[in-house]
Amino acid sequence: MPDNSTSLLFRHRSPGVDRRDLRRFLKDLAREILPGQCVTCLIAADKDLSALNQKFRGQDYATDVLSFPPDDIAISLDRAAAQAAEMHHSLEDELRILMLHGLLHLAGLDHETDGGAMRRLETRWRKRLGLPCGLIERVRV
Repeated sequence: MPDNSTSLLFRHRSPGVDRRDLRRFLKDLAREILPGQCVTCLIAADKDLSALNQKFRGQDYATDVLSFPPDDIAISLDRAAAQAAEMHHSLEDELRILMLHGLLHLAGLDHETDGGAMRRLETRWRKRLGLPCGLIERVRV
C-alpha cells in the first residue's frame, strides 16, 4: 500500500496558525477523498497565487485556491485571511474550507460544469467536518 506522504508547505508568514493541526487535517481529508494519493498543498501570498493564476489560467489576479491535478493545491493566505474576516470565522477554518475545495477539484469535480455535484458534495463534507459556509455556497448567497 502506498505511503500517503501528503505535505503542507508554508511560503508565507502565518503567526497564530496551528500548522500541525492543519497538516493533520489535510492528511486525514486527503486520505478520505483521494485514497492512496499523495497531495501537496502550498500556502503562499497573493502575489504567488496571482503569478500561478496568470501562468496556468491566463487570469491576472490573486485567487484563493488553485488545484493542479493530479496532486497539488495552492492557497493564498492573504485571500484566506480576508475571506475569514468577511465571513466572521477563523483563518484556520477558512484554510480548511479551501483545502476541502481544492481536494474536491483534484478528485475531478468542477462546480462550473457538473450541474451541482461538487456543491452538494462540498456541503456534505463541510457539514460532516463542522466547517462554516463553503465557497460554492457563498456564491449563491
